[in-house]
Parts: sequence; C-alpha cells; structure tokens
Amino acid sequence: MKPSGERTPLAESFQHALDGIKAAAQGRNFRIQVAIAVLVIVLGVALHISVFEWLVVVFCIGAVLGGECINTAIEDMVDLSVKTFKPQAKRAKDVAAGAVLVLSLASLVAGLIIFVPKLF
Repeated sequence: MKPSGERTPLAESFQHALDGIKAAAQGRNFRIQVAIAVLVIVLGVALHISVFEWLVVVFCIGAVLGGECINTAIEDMVDLSVKTFKPQAKRAKDVAAGAVLVLSLASLVAGLIIFVPKLF
C-alpha cells in the first residue's frame, strides 16, 4: 500500500488522461468543437430531445472530441519525429485531420436528423 497522498496506478492513469485532454483543449479546433457541443446540449435541453436522441448526441460529441484528441497526438508525434518535410508525414497528419472531419460531418448529419424536425 502506498503512503498517504501518493497516487495509485489507476489515479495516475486518470491524471495522465486528464493531462492529455487539457493538452488537446489548448488547440483551436478542440475549443471550437467544445463550443458547438455546448450549443447542441443547450438546444437538446430546450427542445426536449428523447433519451435515444441524447444517446446519439452524446456519442457524436464524444466521437468528435476523442477524434480530435487522437488527431492532436498524431500531429504531435509526427512533428516530434520528422524534422524535414516528408510526404508521408504530411499524409499522416492529413489523414488524421480527415478522420476528425468525417466524424464531424457524420455528427452534423445526425444532428440535422434529430433537430431539424423539432425546429420546423
């Protein structure tokens, strides 16, 4: 057993994960995505969306923000390991960013399916 005040391995793992989220949150895109997520949540509350619709919204928000975290990690690793321009490095970064775009567009479509009928 660890002395009082020392973190357990599980607590350390959570702290590392929180540090990673904080690092991703420093990026412009992550902050924009969080702002959009907040607007969607407010809209969901105002329009009284169903439990199933909330599940879709929460999953979409998590997918986009998680994707952005992965994208940030990939971009940081590429930048760390590649000092001169390499087409493969650009491709890796572009594909990671493209993955976030795909998740964002799928989430947009899901949001339109959920919210448009309630607005009109």
